[in-house]
Amino acid sequence: MTEEESMGITLRELFPKLFPEFLEFQHWILIHHKGKSDLESSFPKKMREWRKPDDRFIILRDNDGSNCSNLKQQLKTRVPETSPEFLIRIVCQELESWFIGDLDAVGEAYPNAKRHSAYKGLMRRNPDELTNASELIKELTGTRAKLIRAAEIAKKMTPDRNRSASFNVFVSGVRKLMSH
Repeated sequence: MTEEESMGITLRELFPKLFPEFLEFQHWILIHHKGKSDLESSFPKKMREWRKPDDRFIILRDNDGSNCSNLKQQLKTRVPETSPEFLIRIVCQELESWFIGDLDAVGEAYPNAKRHSAYKGLMRRNPDELTNASELIKELTGTRAKLIRAAEIAKKMTPDRNRSASFNVFVSGVRKLMSH
């Protein structure tokens, strides 16, 4: 379950790269929400009412400047006691930080991005510390269309080369969750 549609679009491109043996709608589904409050009010109900045994949940939300540990704990308190197995992951700071973590993917999806003055400098920056990643991606790609950007960049992403620690923690957690 994701906070927003662009996260779902990104995962739709990434999951086949991480789990080529799993098929969408057969082994996994994405449920995106219309923002943080929609996600936070919705996921406890869905988890409480879910009736398929052995299913697992992943809850993915942007950090947006919050304390990651506190936010994760706050979300955990909303999980019903009888819920299926779950994983809560926080994107630091926002989804676009993951894209900046794989600048090669940005450059492959949007070749003009490589000529942008900020491109090379971003390779030396920690993507998880950027508080303006969304604005930077908008500038690099030259498009305001967030969903299109997410799809195009995610298609080009290579999970093993991503420099975002938040992304790598997410991938490692999902791999562990899906392995049993």
